Amino acid sequence: MPTDSRRVAVITGASSGIGAALARRLGHGGFRLVLAARRPDALRAVCADAGAECRSVVADMTRRADVERLRDEAIAAFGAIDVWVNNAGRGINASVLELTDDQFDLMMAVNVKSALYGMQVIVPHFKERGRGHVINVSSFLARVPLATYRSAYNAAKAALNALTANLRMDLRREYPAIHVSLVMPGMVSTEFARSALGGTPAVTWVASGRGASPTVQTADDVAAAIESLIASPREELYTQPGQSETVVRYFQDVGAFERGP
Repeated sequence: MPTDSRRVAVITGASSGIGAALARRLGHGGFRLVLAARRPDALRAVCADAGAECRSVVADMTRRADVERLRDEAIAAFGAIDVWVNNAGRGINASVLELTDDQFDLMMAVNVKSALYGMQVIVPHFKERGRGHVINVSSFLARVPLATYRSAYNAAKAALNALTANLRMDLRREYPAIHVSLVMPGMVSTEFARSALGGTPAVTWVASGRGASPTVQTADDVAAAIESLIASPREELYTQPGQSETVVRYFQDVGAFERGP
C-alpha cells in the first residue's frame, strides 16, 4: 500500500470549471489527485495541467456504482483519501410552472443524488481513519431567489444544503475531526451557464433593491476560496463579499426583500 504522506483529494465534476481550477491549485500545492467526470479527454487534460500525481476516473456521479468505484480506485492508487469534493452539477433554464418531470428529476439526480452518493461512500472511510473533509459545492441561489429561471437547480442545491447540515450534525460529537463544509458561489464565469439546459438568459440576476449586483467570479477565484477552506475547515463558505449579509436580509423579512424598493 502506498505510504506517501502527501494528502489525497478526490474532485468530482473535474473536467472543467471550478473542479478543474481546484485540481490545478491543489495539484500545484502538493496534493495527489483523483479526478472524476464523464469526459475522458478533458479529464486527462486537467490531470496533465495539475502538475501532480493524478488519476482520472471516467464516471457518472448519478450512478452509485460509479461513485463507489471512484472511491475504490482512489484508495487503491493512494492508500487513503483526505478530502472529497462533491462538485458535479448542472443547471437548467425553466421557471417553476414550466418544469417537466424529467427536468426536475435530472436536476435532483445531478445536483443532489451525486453528492449524496459521494457522502455515503466516503464517510465510512473517514470514520475508519478518524478524520477527513467532505466539501459540497452548492450555490448562493439555494438561499435567495435572485435567479428564478434556475428554479429546479436552486431547489436541488437547497436540498443539498440541508443534507450537508444534517450530516455535519450527525458527525459532530463522535467524529470531530471529520469536517463537512458547504461552499456557496454566486455568479461564476464557467461552462456551467453555457451547458445549462435551455441556455442562460441575458439578464442573469434580480438585483435592484435586493442586494448588490454581484461581481462575476472566475472559476479560479472560487477554487482559491475552496483551497483556503481545506487549509482551515469551517461549516459554510460564501465565495463573494456581501452574500451572507444578503441572506440575512432575506430571512429577516422575506416579504420586504422580495418586494424590493
